[in-house]
Amino acid sequence: MEQVLRQAWAFVFRDYHLTRRYFSWVVVFTFYAVVNSATVVLIGVAAGDRKLTLTLLVGVLLWGFLSVLFNEIANSITYERWEGTLEYTFMAPVSRLIHLAGVSLYAAAYAVVRASVIVAGLLLFVDLDLSRANWAGMVVVLAVSSAAFIGLGLMAAVLPVFSPERGAEATNIFQGILLLVSGVYYPVEVLPRWLQPLSVVSPATYALSASRKLIGLGDGAQQTAGAPLSACAYELTVLTLMGLVMIPLGLYVFGLVERWAKRTGKLKRTG
Repeated sequence: MEQVLRQAWAFVFRDYHLTRRYFSWVVVFTFYAVVNSATVVLIGVAAGDRKLTLTLLVGVLLWGFLSVLFNEIANSITYERWEGTLEYTFMAPVSRLIHLAGVSLYAAAYAVVRASVIVAGLLLFVDLDLSRANWAGMVVVLAVSSAAFIGLGLMAAVLPVFSPERGAEATNIFQGILLLVSGVYYPVEVLPRWLQPLSVVSPATYALSASRKLIGLGDGAQQTAGAPLSACAYELTVLTLMGLVMIPLGLYVFGLVERWAKRTGKLKRTG
């Protein structure tokens, strides 16, 4: 067990130093995320609508966390290619499960830190009393929904293996579809009817629904206090099932593509 933990920690440690190496880019993207989030939330402030402001606030915060979690895992292969370490990593005598667990752990930690910075930045622009929100319940929702997004990220991570030139762009398309159909900034009911079924299979849809209840956006028109966690039983059940399905599926897909890449010589840096 100690060896497993040390190996997983090694990947966390490696990704941490990779972030340090490109820290100036991290600062730039985080600054843009803060400004973009504030711009979206201020739409609700300008309209003088507290409910709209809270809806947009939950959307930018939750999507900011889940999208970074997804993106860091999905682009892990791309980062390996940039560093020229992809072939070494795949040939190392380390279980792929341990490798991906380390990558996922770091991605989750990075997403938490980045979301915290965005929250701090938003406090400079928006004055909202969220003292009655169910923050403990929000933490539970984030933890449960993270599992499903880790599974999605593992599946998307194989795209750069197929195409070093276009794989990263394909992961952005995947992420964009999730943003579109999940109702991040609007109810999914406003989507065209042919798109609405896709919202049912997006874990972000259920994470957003639960978070809005917990922050005080339930069915009651005058509701200001966050709902108890029991009010989100349906969403949490769906998210749990999605996580139980998507993580093993993601590992299975990743394993299939890894074996194909090794057999066909696709691990070299240039593809």
